[in-house]
Amino acid sequence: MSGSTIGTIIFVIIVAAILIAIGVWLMNWLYRRSSKETSFVRTGLGGQRVVMNGGAFVLPIIHDVIPVNMNTLRLEVRRGRESALITKNRMRIDVVAEFYVRVQPMPDAIANAAQTLGQRTMHPDQLRELLEGKFVDALRSVAAEMTMDEMHEKRGEYVKRVRAAVAEDLLKNGLELETVSLTGLDQTNMEFFNPSNAFDAEGLTRLTEEIERRKKIRNDIEQDTMIQIRNKNLEAEKLSLAIDQDSEQARLPPERAQALTSAVQRSELARERALREQEVGRASCRERAQIP
Repeated sequence: MSGSTIGTIIFVIIVAAILIAIGVWLMNWLYRRSSKETSFVRTGLGGQRVVMNGGAFVLPIIHDVIPVNMNTLRLEVRRGRESALITKNRMRIDVVAEFYVRVQPMPDAIANAAQTLGQRTMHPDQLRELLEGKFVDALRSVAAEMTMDEMHEKRGEYVKRVRAAVAEDLLKNGLELETVSLTGLDQTNMEFFNPSNAFDAEGLTRLTEEIERRKKIRNDIEQDTMIQIRNKNLEAEKLSLAIDQDSEQARLPPERAQALTSAVQRSELARERALREQEVGRASCRERAQIP
């Protein structure tokens, strides 16, 4: 083999290596892959294409790509103070709710999410701002059908109804609602009730009545407890005095103790005799009064 042939072969190998390197670089630059966490929608030449668990060539200028986040997103909604929810019995409630949403793993849903939400799925704060109105509307509508006590005692029922109210609307954006968590529920402070508002005025009246009723109950319990304590102390003092008297009598010599006992007995006999004499005197007076 001549030297020129060997040189030609080497040149061809070098050119092939360069072309392969360029091809690999172009593949790496133009070929875009999706992942478990991110799908994308390619639009432009060739029409719309949803890429999920795969890849596609994306040519600059010719194609446009919208990434879609496939992870579950936590969107927190807070309503309190002047923006608190109003319940069926006109109470104001501060609520903190967490909505867990994700894009449905289906081509049509991913396309809807890309069209209606754009790249907001990649930024949870922006997505929350866009969807907050839907969430608040569901929270308000369900709260208006339940009392404050019902919302507290039946949190599961409240969450279930909120989820049902908002889930169907989210499907229009290609989203599915995994769950709703009610992480905060408390009565709004009275200072945020507006007496000039009909709803607040009614709620404020009920709240004031309830507070005063409970104050009266608490005061009654405290007074009854105080009386019971005082009666118990009095009984204890009487018992202590009786024990002291018995103890004092037990320490006296037998003669004095017997004399004391006899004196007590004589005093009792004299008192009984005086009572009988008084009865006899009254009977005699009644008899004389009956003689004409």
